[in-house]
Amino acid sequence: MTGRDEERALLRALVDAHGVTYAEEAGITLRDTPQPLYRLLVLAHLLSARINGSIAVASARALHEAGLRDPRRMAGADRQERVDALGRGGYRRYDERTATQLGEEAVVLTDRWGGDLRRLRAEADGDVGELRRLLREFPGVGPAGADIFLREVQRVWPETAPYLDRKALDGARRLGLPQDPDRLVDLAGRTEPAVLAAALVRAAIGRNVADDVLSRTAR
Repeated sequence: MTGRDEERALLRALVDAHGVTYAEEAGITLRDTPQPLYRLLVLAHLLSARINGSIAVASARALHEAGLRDPRRMAGADRQERVDALGRGGYRRYDERTATQLGEEAVVLTDRWGGDLRRLRAEADGDVGELRRLLREFPGVGPAGADIFLREVQRVWPETAPYLDRKALDGARRLGLPQDPDRLVDLAGRTEPAVLAAALVRAAIGRNVADDVLSRTAR
């Protein structure tokens, strides 16, 4: 095989084994509608902390199961209710601070954008840099949280695609792949950019993912 063929095979092996978005893992059927977008914002917030990704995903599910699935309910919930839901997901290291931030975040979303992230999107008017800046106005959503949201939302907000941030490109580097977003998308063929991004991030943060994929393609 040529070098390009080898790169394509490597990406295909990565996507086949690890191509699940974090929204999918959290049980979010992502649509361009208010509730799934809000749940994605919460998930991105949780994933951005220095905590195991599976715990963040479980905690996002626990918040949903507790009925805290839209900004009105999140803001109206007792702070202890948010703490308890996070605890059921295993999110204990930052639970007090995060519970407060989630309440504040819901208030900001409601007051500024009527509880609808599509209005934030409209305000950015197709400018991904501005979209990233606006996302960082939410309490607790820093650069990492904004990047996570944009990696996932590109599935339903096509103007953000391809969004392969530094973390995704770290995964490409670990696999010996090009670190140019457009080239990676080309090599991935029909793979959705959101799926590609998630798979590359898993290669960046998972101790055994890169080794697993490299061993599969070496056979």
